[in-house]
Amino acid sequence: MSADPLISVVAPVKNERAHVRKCVEGILSQTLANSLEIIFVDSGSTDDTLEILAEYPVKVHQIPASQFNHGDTRNLGVRLGRGQFVALTVADARPVDNRWLECMLKHFDDPKVAGVCGQQVVPHEPDKNPLQWFRPYSEPVPKKVWFANPDEFEKLSPSEKLALCGWDDVTALYRRSVLLELPFRRVGFAEDMIWAKDALLRGHALVYDYGARVYHYHHENVRFRFRRRYTILFHQYRHFGLVPTPTWLLPELAHCGYRVARRKYCPSHRFRWLAYNVRLTTAEWLAGWIFWLQARLGLDGAVNKMHARLCATPPKPAPGS
Repeated sequence: MSADPLISVVAPVKNERAHVRKCVEGILSQTLANSLEIIFVDSGSTDDTLEILAEYPVKVHQIPASQFNHGDTRNLGVRLGRGQFVALTVADARPVDNRWLECMLKHFDDPKVAGVCGQQVVPHEPDKNPLQWFRPYSEPVPKKVWFANPDEFEKLSPSEKLALCGWDDVTALYRRSVLLELPFRRVGFAEDMIWAKDALLRGHALVYDYGARVYHYHHENVRFRFRRRYTILFHQYRHFGLVPTPTWLLPELAHCGYRVARRKYCPSHRFRWLAYNVRLTTAEWLAGWIFWLQARLGLDGAVNKMHARLCATPPKPAPGS
């Protein structure tokens, strides 16, 4: 490894014994492996995650669990790094191939580009929800977003703004100098899409290249899905002014059942996956309707109180899920 690595790969971690080995080995398999440093910011692991990481040439910085939030923790990792570029991911994700970083790095020939975002996908594995399996329809075409005049961004509708800020810190590469100048906000969730908006308003260009893929999956429960949906809606409202009209439940459940029935995968498990998806669909629907009613009635105080109560800590699935 050179004295000054080209890329610092930064990932928050806590109790990821089931996944962290694959994460590290996927990063070390990259074509740019000789130009990397790998930094994990651990927020209080109590399993053997730290022992596993000690087997590899990585740096581990520990913080109390009480200090974790999605914005500041990543900012800390950026400051700890020495690379010209910073790749952000998470400890339970792994690159799909060995060109993950190379795919994103090539876009920085344009000096206006502040960051490149890839895509997280779900592998075709029997313990993963088959409705989330990755099924591409075409080859990805990189898309650059840039506004010579940031006022043009402000003129867009809330949904148009959000569509251009679908950023994802599970697979993204940044100029470190830009992140030091424009750090993530101190938020418990959605730090990536908020940063994308801030970057566009500062005149930076962003690139979406969905050829840079990582595998990432969580087996969710109803509480996690409800909290996650509510906090996403909360941040979309606060930072983009968007209040999406929720759908009706019965058509959603019917569509869910149709999709499960069509999957040519382990027919004996279809009822299990149907029940699983019905529960999550119902939880997401309920969160959407509660938020929509509160926002449309102008009950911002109720929105703030409910979000503070539900998301005092960031929504997180159980370790190993």
